[in-house]
Amino acid sequence: MPYPRSDLLSDPDLLPRLPTWVISARAETIEDAAFFSGAALSHLHLVLDSTGVPQALLRDRLALRAAEACVVFSGRPERAGDLRDAVHLMRPGDLPGPAGETYLAWCRVVERPISVNVLRRALPATDPDKIATWLDAGQGAPVTRAAMVLEAVLADAPRTEGPALILADAALSQALGWECLLPLLAAGLKRADLRKQGEDLRLACHRAVVVSTIEAVRLAGEVTRRAAHLKSVAPKLRAKAAGEAVEMFLTRDAVAPANLPMPDRAARRLCDRLVDLGAIRELTGRETFRLYGV
Repeated sequence: MPYPRSDLLSDPDLLPRLPTWVISARAETIEDAAFFSGAALSHLHLVLDSTGVPQALLRDRLALRAAEACVVFSGRPERAGDLRDAVHLMRPGDLPGPAGETYLAWCRVVERPISVNVLRRALPATDPDKIATWLDAGQGAPVTRAAMVLEAVLADAPRTEGPALILADAALSQALGWECLLPLLAAGLKRADLRKQGEDLRLACHRAVVVSTIEAVRLAGEVTRRAAHLKSVAPKLRAKAAGEAVEMFLTRDAVAPANLPMPDRAARRLCDRLVDLGAIRELTGRETFRLYGV
């Protein structure tokens, strides 16, 4: 499959940068916080509209950050590497465990356009009838709406931080007119924030959006440059199904060689070749059971 060389590869500064006054802002009032979060989200919208940004890959990588935050909120010890192992090294019949289930839920909700049915499939342990009710609890501006959904879920179902944050991010993305869910709130909130209510929770959500948007913009630039480089070296690959393999790397945070559409030995050779070309990275640091990603 031919991949056109992107100008972003030679000029990584083409993606718009966040203004320094947003990055350095510390809002003390709800009005200031709303202004800064609105500015940050407006800028992120411009970044997402930029040609060349690998949207699915960005969402999948942000989903890992959100899942890790949710696991921390629940008091579990797993971190990003453990979550990748739990999901990407699963074999038929394996169970991912509680932390892996959290990560799987985030992966599922970022794969497809937002809908109640997608949320219900991603959150099978959550009362399906309540999902639509909780989403309807959000009113007003995007961040306010997300905060109201988060508060409603946690009031009805305490200790369900993961589903609550997924639904809050779904409400935020819907209010912003984004087709797919972009994980933002979970990675920017603190555990203590989840016990807040009303204006205090809205203030925390505005601040969380600014923090997470700064990281999302940085990450968008990183994955855009790396994806452009992967596309530029793709024509050098001679392995059968190399094009399909490249597409997997362009849409997923991590890939196990066993999941590539080719024999195991050929898959490992392809991954080694792409690492040598600087197009992907080995993510685990292990000699066996390796995972690779852009």
